[in-house]
Amino acid sequence: MTSKPETAYEQLKDRLATISDLGSVRILLFWDRQTYMPRGAVAGRAKQVATLSRISHEMLTDPKTEMLLDCAGEPDPSLEEGALIRRARRDYERAAKLPADLVARTSQVTALAEAAWVQARKESDWSLFTPHLAEVISLKREAAEFLGVGGSSLRSPRERLRAGGKECAAGGDVRGAQEGDHAAHPVGRKAGEGRRGRAASLYGEFDEARQEEFGRTVISAFGYDWGRGRQDRSVHPFCIRTGPGDVRMTTRFDGTWLSPALFGTMYEAGHALYTQGVDPAYARTPLDGGTSTGVHESQSRLWENLVGRSRPFWSHYYPKLREVFSEALKGVDVEAFYRAINVLKPSKIRVEADEVTYNLHILLRFELEVALIEGTLSVADLPTAWNAKMEEYLGIIPEDDSAGVLQDIHWASGFFGHFPSYAIGNVLSVQLFDKALEACPEIPEQIQAGEFSTLLGWLREKVHRHGSRYYPDELIERVTGRPLDTAPYLYYLNEKFGELYELY
Repeated sequence: MTSKPETAYEQLKDRLATISDLGSVRILLFWDRQTYMPRGAVAGRAKQVATLSRISHEMLTDPKTEMLLDCAGEPDPSLEEGALIRRARRDYERAAKLPADLVARTSQVTALAEAAWVQARKESDWSLFTPHLAEVISLKREAAEFLGVGGSSLRSPRERLRAGGKECAAGGDVRGAQEGDHAAHPVGRKAGEGRRGRAASLYGEFDEARQEEFGRTVISAFGYDWGRGRQDRSVHPFCIRTGPGDVRMTTRFDGTWLSPALFGTMYEAGHALYTQGVDPAYARTPLDGGTSTGVHESQSRLWENLVGRSRPFWSHYYPKLREVFSEALKGVDVEAFYRAINVLKPSKIRVEADEVTYNLHILLRFELEVALIEGTLSVADLPTAWNAKMEEYLGIIPEDDSAGVLQDIHWASGFFGHFPSYAIGNVLSVQLFDKALEACPEIPEQIQAGEFSTLLGWLREKVHRHGSRYYPDELIERVTGRPLDTAPYLYYLNEKFGELYELY
């Protein structure tokens, strides 16, 4: 009996599945080089990822892919099949503008740049990273020129970068979301003029193994499935997905400071919960994974801040934390600890910034990367420009480059236009959380009891399971009933910190 010939759509899915498999292997190699890979393997690994990038790019941009897309028909986004075709078409059209050689070179150069960044950060030596970043920027400019061809209205690297930031973020106004923090910044100034909270309880002797155990307990309660994931250590924490059964994350520890691992673990768990919640039927298709980095960031910031920095959460977990670190937290009650983790004080480190000033870190980076792409700022002058903007926006200057311009891996990885997604994530996290509370008002009481299934279930139903089926703007309107809106975010900041600092 002869088998039925595959339709164009089925052939397209088969082809996209192979491309997805190549991408998963490349992601796994990224995880390995950030965690366990020996330093001597850097050059060889860079060539390996370049090869994988080139092969998958050539497969995606092959005329056969275009033919199958055309034969698959006009997509109807209301249907899963149509949504898949629409996403595949978008990926194809963008990739087709870029030469395979450029894609391969970028993968190789960024792999080498990441290794150089790790060493430069460790030694606080900007010169070790300078030539690598200059090469990355040159390649990003080259890519911007190719992406700007073919009917694009983008006329400058600045516009191209901003457009990339909007696409990464969530389709909302990137600058508007970032500048929303300027509107909230008076809260920080008022708090600074009055009674400051104290963060001393976050510093002391905190055994790393016990920190890790406590963090695992928390994110297990959140709903992270260890049967489909793992946690390791890296210089810069991240989360990856190679498929529905493999969602990994990393964190980092400081034996004298509780915050980095405590809140970094919750943050990465937000990403992991999103990716573990995608409909398994979308595996090996363009619909697998989150719809945008901005929506992804909304999940990580929701679990880190709206849950992990809340009173209900710590009314349940603080007694357990104090049992684990009885000496370090002796004499510190739950209210003092709550105020310590929510102290308003400008930070030199983005990931440790308070909720009010966090977006100023994003604005700083975005303005600098625009200048780098435009060529109005040289790589050699970047540390000086960084420190000047830190002083202008936050009133502090990092003591060295490790705590300053070298603190983030993103530019080494070629992620220009990516930082605005964090600002969008902050805004969207509150908009989504408010909607969850509207539908399930029992959530705060459940959080106070250490129960998170209702919140996770709502997020799974409304956001996670859809993967990339909907474009970001579509998903936001579908879930919240309106476009991305800064008003709930600003209200949340004013209410939370106004009460904390007795400003009203």
